[in-house]
Amino acid sequence: MAYQNIENYGMIGNMRTAALVGMDGSIDWMCFPHFDSPSIFAKMLDAHKGGHFKIAPCDTDLTQKQFYWPDTNVLVTRFMGHHGVCEVVDYMPVGTTRIGDHQNRLVRLVRIIRGKMKIRVECTPAFNYALASHEVSVSAHGAAFHSEALSMGLATFVPLKVEGKGVTAEFELSCEENVNFVLHALEKEKACETCFSDEEAREGLVDTIEFWDRWVEKCTYKGRWRETVIRSALTLKLLTFEPTGAIVAAPTCSLPEYLGGERNWDYRYTWIRDAAFTVYGLMRIGFTEEAERFMHWIDERCHELRPDGSMQIMYGIDGRHVLEEKQLDHLEGYAGSSPVRIGNGAYNQMQLDIYGELLDSVYLYNKYGSPISYDLWTQLRRLINWVADNWQKKDEGIWEVRGGKQHFVYSKLMCWVALDRGIRLAEKRSFPSEKGRWLEERDKIYEEIMERGWDTELQTFVQHYESKTLDAANLMMPLTFFVSPTDKRILKTIEATMKSPEEGGLVSDSLVYRYNVQETADGLRGEEGTFNICTFWMVEALTRAGHNDEKKLDQARLMFEQMLTYGNHLGLYAEETGPRGEALGNFPQAFTHLSLISAAFNLDRALK
Repeated sequence: MAYQNIENYGMIGNMRTAALVGMDGSIDWMCFPHFDSPSIFAKMLDAHKGGHFKIAPCDTDLTQKQFYWPDTNVLVTRFMGHHGVCEVVDYMPVGTTRIGDHQNRLVRLVRIIRGKMKIRVECTPAFNYALASHEVSVSAHGAAFHSEALSMGLATFVPLKVEGKGVTAEFELSCEENVNFVLHALEKEKACETCFSDEEAREGLVDTIEFWDRWVEKCTYKGRWRETVIRSALTLKLLTFEPTGAIVAAPTCSLPEYLGGERNWDYRYTWIRDAAFTVYGLMRIGFTEEAERFMHWIDERCHELRPDGSMQIMYGIDGRHVLEEKQLDHLEGYAGSSPVRIGNGAYNQMQLDIYGELLDSVYLYNKYGSPISYDLWTQLRRLINWVADNWQKKDEGIWEVRGGKQHFVYSKLMCWVALDRGIRLAEKRSFPSEKGRWLEERDKIYEEIMERGWDTELQTFVQHYESKTLDAANLMMPLTFFVSPTDKRILKTIEATMKSPEEGGLVSDSLVYRYNVQETADGLRGEEGTFNICTFWMVEALTRAGHNDEKKLDQARLMFEQMLTYGNHLGLYAEETGPRGEALGNFPQAFTHLSLISAAFNLDRALK
């Protein structure tokens, strides 16, 4: 296969950028210097011209195994063959040793554990999504790649030779012998002038391991699924852009939600929607510093409201507002899934749900973190007033449909949350407010959802007014305290959702679809997989309903533990799970790991 399965990758990073490393030892995706910078390796989006950096034994008959060094983001790919055993240890330094020194570097350590093996290295960058040409040269210290906008060096003592637009090497190592390769930025037109000894590379490895060990020690979760929760937390930390505290939705772009389909989006940005889930998930397990940094990023965006008092649904990791969407027609897309998109045109959509998620995150942070400032409150007050004025409008909804605006029930629900949390904040902190008006509009929303969002014939909440289709987002109703988890209406909605798609439901083998694409005019062609976050939402809804119904609690545990089997070999999740259990969509997905943490925390507490 020209393309590895999406689930065959592991991720390394340094809170600036990230790289995906396949089980075959190939780095097939990496943007530099930041998550949302143009790619330098993009074989995942075009196997022929996307660029890659592969290190693997030359043997053809190999068994591969990939794992993380325990409680770290150091990735080990092990190759076992007839002639020996080889390990490639990949990490991005986050310590203060010379090889780290707070630089944006990628280190690949190659060592033979047993026997003797011939190793092949291929490093062929393709700058700016394979749009920019570059020159390559080699020296005694490695290779230099110079494009017009960016230059990279590959430092190593291994002799390299130029092959096409990349470099290659073949060399033999015996037991306990090591070599290292360090990828780093170069000054324009300069040769690669510095190599690192094996001792320096190992010092950097030890320093990086110690960094992650110290970070994991902050985790307060001691429940049944600690290892899984820790891996999700480590993944979220890797998706954090340290200079601003923003968290990217995923490190990749245009990985398809269905093979051969057009549902291919760029997720290297930060959604306001993620705010509540991020703050709640991280604070619940002890990572208050990360929650505080992300809240600071949210605070800054609240001071950049539009003239009418509204805000965008998403921003760049540096806070920029314009995320122009483009198609890269020269790339064929993952396994032929085109178009390849960079940027995200949804930044201009109106999605009313973001205000509820934002206000809920602020409310939680004010309650469990630090009291918010008056300056932030003045901006939130403008937002809440905007919601009071505009909640009656149609929008594109949480799923960013491109088939026209609707009165989505979930959007109305989150407008109710925005007003409700605004009222609670004002009362808790005695902030000046238009509380009377907010209360009036909040109650109007509640009654409208119950009247127009509930289908008396189907006996379930529906996707939008006048529709007959289900939407898994409505499972958030008991999670946001809009209804009691034992309210008959939500129990009937859960019951309807739990049916198979053939019976009109959204569940297949405990996995939950977000909606039925055949019944929803979302403006896009093709199918899609089950949405992993929706499965965890169902787990939480069942967990809360299970406080008075032991069968539902058992059902929640079974669904949660079955969902854990759909993570990849490293415990990483994409956005969706396909019909054969394969990962689909951008990978790994922050939203999925946040919802996993929340479900694990609340289910474990309920079981106790």
